[in-house]
Amino acid sequence: MRDRVTSARQAWSHARRSRRSWGAVLLGVALGGLFDGILLHQVLQWHHLLSLVGDESLQDLRTQVLADGLFHILMYAIGCLGLWLLWSGGRSITAPKSSALLGVTLLGFGVWQFLDVVLFHWVLRIHRIRVDVPNPLIWDIGWMTVFGLPALAAAYWLLVARRTGRAGASPRRAPAALSVMMVMAAAISMVPPAGANTIVVLFADAVTREHAFSAIAASGAEIVWMHEPGLVAALKVGPDASRAPLYRSGAVLVGATAVPCLAWSKT
Repeated sequence: MRDRVTSARQAWSHARRSRRSWGAVLLGVALGGLFDGILLHQVLQWHHLLSLVGDESLQDLRTQVLADGLFHILMYAIGCLGLWLLWSGGRSITAPKSSALLGVTLLGFGVWQFLDVVLFHWVLRIHRIRVDVPNPLIWDIGWMTVFGLPALAAAYWLLVARRTGRAGASPRRAPAALSVMMVMAAAISMVPPAGANTIVVLFADAVTREHAFSAIAASGAEIVWMHEPGLVAALKVGPDASRAPLYRSGAVLVGATAVPCLAWSKT
């Protein structure tokens, strides 16, 4: 009877340990996706998620921005699932050490870089690291070399160091640190560029071009660029400009307010 109880405890401990490890992997994948999205979609703007999709209807700017946003939401969801698995793993006699959890997280981060390039760039061909260069393959390989390989190498070192029997930190310290990292990544993605005076406005489909012009005039902003149907516009706002008329006239999103990351868009 005692052996059965001991065996059951060990199985339960192993399950909780496995849950924490999978949570760290998912968190690494989410951080990798957020890193790509923030740097490549928003800051450098080298591509959108669907930049190379041939369907003309998908090349509309509103569709491209929507696809990027849905991708970021997916990464947030994966990150939240990873955090839940980390914390729900609880305390265990054989809980993974902090170095091991960090190593598994880096493993997920590095695997995502290779998965993204191989699956989305080379197999599905929906985008590349850079779509405006003569040889995009060099940029794909360079991205994996600069960001993928170091993450995998660091993961290997940490996971091998775990086998040496070095003492680990508190089983709660690693989940707490990874939680802070996830929250910081989400916060960074919402920070508009310093000194930005240009906002991107997205109107609902029911708003006519004339109605959009009237709303922009009432807001006191200056039109820098406007999409042909008039539903997406880049506006230069001064200190006296007001965003309220835009929302009252059917604006769904206004960059640097509801969605600060839109303020990074090039005009």
